[in-house]
Amino acid sequence: MKLASLHHIFIAFIFLSSQLSCGSAEECRDSMYPPKGPTFKGNVTWYTLNLDLPPRERWTHVIKEKKAELVAMIQAIKDLAGGFFHGKLIHLVDSELPLIVDTLPYPFNEEIKGLAAVSGVPLGEVVLFNIFYEIFTVCTSVVVEDLKGNIYHARNLDFGLFMGWDRTNQTWTITEKLKPLVVNVDFKRNNRTVFKSTSFAGYVGMLTGIRPKEFTLTMNERFSVDGGYIGILEWILGKRDGMWMSFLTRRVLENATSYEDAKNQLAQTKLLAPAYFILGGNQTGQGCVITRTRINTLDIWEIALKLGRWYVLETNYDHWEEPFFLDDRRTPAMKCMNKITQANITLQTIYNVLSTKPVLNKLTTYTSLMEVSTGKLESYIRACPNPCNPW
Repeated sequence: MKLASLHHIFIAFIFLSSQLSCGSAEECRDSMYPPKGPTFKGNVTWYTLNLDLPPRERWTHVIKEKKAELVAMIQAIKDLAGGFFHGKLIHLVDSELPLIVDTLPYPFNEEIKGLAAVSGVPLGEVVLFNIFYEIFTVCTSVVVEDLKGNIYHARNLDFGLFMGWDRTNQTWTITEKLKPLVVNVDFKRNNRTVFKSTSFAGYVGMLTGIRPKEFTLTMNERFSVDGGYIGILEWILGKRDGMWMSFLTRRVLENATSYEDAKNQLAQTKLLAPAYFILGGNQTGQGCVITRTRINTLDIWEIALKLGRWYVLETNYDHWEEPFFLDDRRTPAMKCMNKITQANITLQTIYNVLSTKPVLNKLTTYTSLMEVSTGKLESYIRACPNPCNPW
């Protein structure tokens, strides 16, 4: 079966059967920054996480503030899952998933236990929340080099595909429950910043992050028949030689010492799920998309100024293949990037690109903007008023 064909079938089914208010690709937006208007839902709160604390205690202050939102999110997941196998799926989550916590790599297993203890959410349900990204997401990420050699990195994090469509509000249920959980986290050791990230309270892996002065990193799901559900099943059954994607991303942000070190780790580590790692560095030409299977690296696509390639942009399809026609965010995003030109590219103009439908869509939870040279990480919670594409 061709790569991503199952995903295509699912999208086509939803597209044809759901009563959605869809918007087609619009003209490239401008003057969207600073964020304002109906596509801007709010700023993201900053927290400091002390890596010198025992893992079970690191997230306590975050979860105490976000407990109600986390409980609401987990309940929404349970409500969706309750219809599967006559409600037995939730029983399986509560009874079986806690058993795999101790098999997860340290310190993530201990942090998850701490999250469950502070929030009062059953351990199995916290585990479920922390493995979702291996299966259910779509995204857009871009790394750019301007004429002065500055490297910028930005992304839309789209999450919640097929996870409960609210026909009244025309929104994805889980997407909306996630938005209040979006947090910025400054990870410190010895009172010094190691890296910064935009994430979800209750989620210990990383999807978006910056190691100031060194590199920036985002991760997008890569649709494949040999997808994350296979790796998760293998892990549960005892085959545990792969790394969880978001755990690897965090480990790289926490420990890699350079762009090249990060690239090697992301390209060589065996994974539980296929992925795209989008990496930006601190020198000219340092920007790439690493296309991964669970076992190996298929391609490393890099900024190449001599070839006229001043940016690399990734959604959820291999860059050498055409995107699925019902899920083409790449074409409008590249159209807007090319319209801006390298001479006029800034974080502000990139925000315009990420605010253009369907790059911005009903699944978009937040937009992040990163500048490695200054260590800047800005993130904003998004909304997509109708008419707006469901993905």
